[in-house]
Amino acid sequence: MLLFLMCFALPALAQHEGHDMSQMSSQPSASDKPQATSPAPLPAPTTEERAAAFPDLHGMDMRDHMDDDPVIGMLQFDELEWQRSSGTSGDDAGLAWNLRSWLGRVDDRLWLRSEGERRDGRTEHGDIELLWGHATGPWWDAMLGVRHDFGQGHPRDWAAFGVQGLAPYKFEAAATAYVGDSGRLAARAEAEYELLLTNRFILQPKLEVNLYSRDDPENGIGQGLSDAEFGLRLRYEIRREFAPYLGYVWSRKFGATADLAQAAGGDRSEAQWVAGVRFWF
Repeated sequence: MLLFLMCFALPALAQHEGHDMSQMSSQPSASDKPQATSPAPLPAPTTEERAAAFPDLHGMDMRDHMDDDPVIGMLQFDELEWQRSSGTSGDDAGLAWNLRSWLGRVDDRLWLRSEGERRDGRTEHGDIELLWGHATGPWWDAMLGVRHDFGQGHPRDWAAFGVQGLAPYKFEAAATAYVGDSGRLAARAEAEYELLLTNRFILQPKLEVNLYSRDDPENGIGQGLSDAEFGLRLRYEIRREFAPYLGYVWSRKFGATADLAQAAGGDRSEAQWVAGVRFWF
C-alpha cells in the first residue's frame, strides 16, 4: 500500500517543485475587479425602418375587421354530365345535372339545390329546393324550406326539413324529409365520399335513396322504397374550381315503382356511362 501511495504522491510533489506557493494565498480584492458596465440603450427606430417592417395598409386598421362576418356566396355544379345507357328498352342518352348554391353568412345561409335529367330535349324529371340553413355545429346545418318537382307527370310541391353536413370519416351526408299535399310524405338520403388518389385525381362514390308514403301513378312512383342510385366518378382537377370526370352510374327501382316502370316499357334497373364536368365559382 505504501509503495502505491508513493507512486501518485512523488509526481505531484515534483510538479510544484520550484514554485513559490506563498503567492497563491493572496486573492484579488473587490476593488481590483473590473466594474460591470450596462449596455448602451438601442436607438429608436427611424421612420424608414418602421415603413420597411410593416406594409402600407393605406390607412386601414385591421382591428376594425377582426369580427366581420361578410355575406358570401357560391355556385357549384357537382354534376353536369352526358349519360349513355343500354337496356332492354334500347340505347338511351341524355343530360343530367346536380346543382348546389348558397348565399349568406357563417351561421345562416340561403341554399338552392336542384337535380334532374333531360332526354330527347325534354325534362324527364327534376326538382328544385329553396332552403334556409342554420349551422348547428362546426360541421352540420339544419335545413328548412320548400321543394318543387317538375318534368313529365304531375308537378308536386313539398315543405322540406332536414340536415346536411360532414359525417365521421369525412362522409358528406344529407337527409331531408318532405310533406306534400293531402298528407303525402317523402324522404331522400344522400351520402358521398372523396377519395384522393393523387393531388388531382379524385374518386367519388355516391349513393342516393328515395322513399314515398303513398302511390303516385301520375309520376310513376310507388309506395315505400322507390329507387336507389349508386354512382362512381373519377375526376381530374385541372384547377380546384374546374374538374372534368368520367364515371359509371347504376340505378334500380323497387316495389310498386318498378312495376309502374315495367308497365310503361321501362326497366327495373339501369346502368349508364357518364362524362361531365364539375365546376364552382
